[in-house]
This record gives sequence, C-alpha cells and structure tokens, in this order.
Amino acid sequence: MSDNFIFSSGSVTSGHPDKLCDQVSDAIVDQFLLNDKHSRVVAECAASSGVMFISAHFASKAHLDVAEIARRVIRDVGYPADVFNADTCTIMTSLQDHTATGYQPVNVRKLKNAEIDQITSKHQVSVFGYACDQTPELIPLPIWLAHRITHRMDSKKVKKKLPYLLPDGKAQVGIEYRDGKPHRIHSITLVASHTQEIAPDLKRLHKDLAKEVLEPVMQDLQCRPDKDTRIFVNPDGPLIGGGPSAHSGLTGRKTGIDTYGEYARHSGTALSGKDPFRIDRVGAYAARHAAKNIVAAGLARECEVQLSYSVGVAAPVSIRVRTFGTGTVDDSELANRVRSVFDFRVAGIVRELNLQELPSEHKKKGFYRRLSVYGHMGRTTPDVPWEQIEKVDALK
Repeated sequence: MSDNFIFSSGSVTSGHPDKLCDQVSDAIVDQFLLNDKHSRVVAECAASSGVMFISAHFASKAHLDVAEIARRVIRDVGYPADVFNADTCTIMTSLQDHTATGYQPVNVRKLKNAEIDQITSKHQVSVFGYACDQTPELIPLPIWLAHRITHRMDSKKVKKKLPYLLPDGKAQVGIEYRDGKPHRIHSITLVASHTQEIAPDLKRLHKDLAKEVLEPVMQDLQCRPDKDTRIFVNPDGPLIGGGPSAHSGLTGRKTGIDTYGEYARHSGTALSGKDPFRIDRVGAYAARHAAKNIVAAGLARECEVQLSYSVGVAAPVSIRVRTFGTGTVDDSELANRVRSVFDFRVAGIVRELNLQELPSEHKKKGFYRRLSVYGHMGRTTPDVPWEQIEKVDALK
C-alpha cells in the first residue's frame, strides 16, 4: 500500500503575539532561576492592543520586576511605537507568592536514589517525544523548513535589507511525500507584517522575500522548490503593523509549532512559562531525548516515545515506544531499553538534563526564552541537552 500525501507545518516569527507572550513567560522563568535556581514558577501572559496581562505563581527567594522584564522583551522584539510601545503600554500583573509555604530548595546533584523517588509529579499528563530521519536534526521536514524560514525573516541581515518589514510574521511549508518519504516541496506560504509604504505593492514584497529569505534558506538543501512549487506571499492582502494591535496573544497557544508541527503527537500543554520541575514541560524534553537517540542509533527511522505521569508518583506509570514498522527490533524491546538507559523520574530528568543551571550558563540571552521561538525540539542553538545523542551506544 502506497503512503503518498501532502503535509504542511507552520512556524511564526518572534513578533507574533502568541510568541511574544511565550517569550515574556520564559524570560520570567529565566530570571527566577538565574537569581535562585531553586525557584518554582508558572508564568502566563496575554497581550492585546496596548495592553499586557501577566499572571504568575511562584515560590522563590528572588525578587523580580516582572513588568520591566516584559517591557525588555517587547523592546527586543522590535515593534514600532504605533504597533506596541514597550515604554507606554499598560502592563497588569497578578502575582501570587507561595514562598512561605511552597519553597522547597532541592539540589538534584546531591540526591540519593531513594530521595529522587520522593520528588513526585504534581500533575497528570501524557507527554510525547518524536524523531525521524527526514532532516539532520531528526525532526519532520515541514516544521524544520518552516522554522528556518521564520528564523531568517527575523534575522538582522534581512531586516537591514528590507527595513519595511515588521516583527510579526509566519510561514507554512507543504511537503509532498511519496512512499512515506519527502519527495518535493509542494507549497510555501509567507505572511509578513510591514509598514504602510509597502502596502500598495505586494509584488515587491513577494520578490524581496523570495530573494532575501527563501533563496538563502533553500540554497543548500536537497529538497528545494521546483517549477511546480506554489509560493504565496501575504495571500490575504497587506498586513500593516501586525502584532498585538492586529491580533491578541496568549502563552502556550502554539504547542504544535513548539514541538513537531502537528506531524507527530504532543501533549497539548504549554511548554513555556514553567520551571524545570513541571513534568508537562520537562517530560516532553525527556521523551524527545529518548526518541532522538533511538533514531540516531539506527534502531528505527521513525520513533515516538510516550511517557504517562500521575500525581504523586515520581516515575512515569507507563512507557510506550512506537516505531511505525521502521524499527530493527521490537517496540517492546525498545521500551525496555529506554526504561533502563534513561531516568524519567521528575528529579532524574532535571538532574540528567541540568535544567536548573541552564539560565546561569546563558546569562546574556537567557536559555528558556530562546526556546520559546522556532521550536523547543530539533534545535542547534542554544545547545540544548535533550538534543544530544550520547545514549546511542547504551541503547544498541
């Protein structure tokens, strides 16, 4: 039976309102952990025209100016003042300090095995990790390409050559598969916000983005646009300004973009705005780590790892591995190997992936904030521990 289909995935730029909110939420996480690595925090953000609302629950010795953190992120994204003004926008906060009752500093490096068992999940969730051999980073080609395009749209080089571009934008890439493998690029859609001056001339926008964005992204790829590839630029007409003045933003609303572009399953819970002891965040990283190592080891061309957690239990109550008929050994055997090689307990993940320390190692740009744009999976920068393939030999 042939497996021929077209699959599309999308990514958005740093100025998309949802991604603005993700960046603010993760910048707050970074700053809490930078000032106190034992901090526990959940931060959520919503943005609309001229206003931002931040809600955070935390237990920490750190004292932060959350509004100023948000203004700094807004400033970095680069909206013009008439789109979203970092200095004059209204920022409302609802901050709940649980330090008196909920502050529990944990040095995971010094924990004994029995002590790791005592640090249990506070949430019930099934998380998924996925990897495949479609790209060098072992993620699906549609989302991989979409992220490369939006990253290029955000680059200083492009902004310098196309000064009329504004921060809000998106890209979608459709890939035609034959026999389950990428065959060609079916379609590319770009949506870019811009100043008033370009609005009457979408042909110029199409030409400029093709030259400054698509050509550099595609030039070294084996799978490139061909004469039949359909390319759309702002197909719904001009997007003047964009950003929160055009559509609202919310933390955690782009979970498909954060993971595998809907090509594979994900939990649906937000990744951004949560400290490293939130299993719905770090469990997804641990599952990706396992799936990537399986594919990198040559044990499968495609792999999904599912971890299910219950409240009050440290380790997942179930572990499932699926290789969709591409595995060199039985899926049940792979599940056994994964269980023996990886520590999927909450504190075990934090320790193995060094998740409390990473903001301190990336003080200048932050760590978790940088993850909040262009996907949490399949990244090459920053150097994220769940993308390492150091477990390959142990799995074989």
